[in-house]
Amino acid sequence: MESPCPVCARPMAADGEALRCEHCRRRYQPQALCPDCGQPLAVLKACGAVDYFCFHGDGLVSRKRIDWRYSAL
Repeated sequence: MESPCPVCARPMAADGEALRCEHCRRRYQPQALCPDCGQPLAVLKACGAVDYFCFHGDGLVSRKRIDWRYSAL
């Protein structure tokens, strides 16, 4: 996932399950949110594929539609 830092907008690098901004020296935990209802999405991993599912009635959500929220670690 290529994501901009919420502080400086520079690209962040993967750091395990988190993301790291080399410029700001901050780490963030990404959370996938449903674009329709704003609720957290369940991450389904199988056979190398990653899918996102909304339990609040929206079902499978395309990776291109996900809203990402970043929590500082």
